[in-house]
Amino acid sequence: MRVVIQKSLESSVIIDKQMVGKIDKGFVLLVGVTHEDTQADAEYCARKIAKMRLFEDENDKMNLSLAEVEGQILSISQFTLFANTKKGNRPSYTEAARPELAEELYDYFNEQLRGHGFEVETGRFGAMMQVSILNDGPVTVLIDSKNP
Repeated sequence: MRVVIQKSLESSVIIDKQMVGKIDKGFVLLVGVTHEDTQADAEYCARKIAKMRLFEDENDKMNLSLAEVEGQILSISQFTLFANTKKGNRPSYTEAARPELAEELYDYFNEQLRGHGFEVETGRFGAMMQVSILNDGPVTVLIDSKNP
């Protein structure tokens, strides 16, 4: 499982001209699932995100977690995180999990985050979405459960 974390001042997701998710300060998570992933991968990523210290303390050092700043999460499924670009100019997505497995693990991942006490907004799995992210910093971090 790959998760791109973007520290955000505010973000939203729109589907069919309707806002379906919105957060203020927090993390936008772009979540990709590969065919080898299991619930253990989702648990690992959720645990890392819950403890990730990307917010500044009183000394402007990134030392505070999402919980400490009472932040929210906007989680977006994104199979393109497993794009293979080695050949040609059109990416291959054969490493991305089939939709049935990906959706199940994506939902499980979001439940794990909620279990850590976070408010989690989402888009809709498999939908065309427009995601607005006001990246703070900018701070962007990649977590890969197969390459910790």
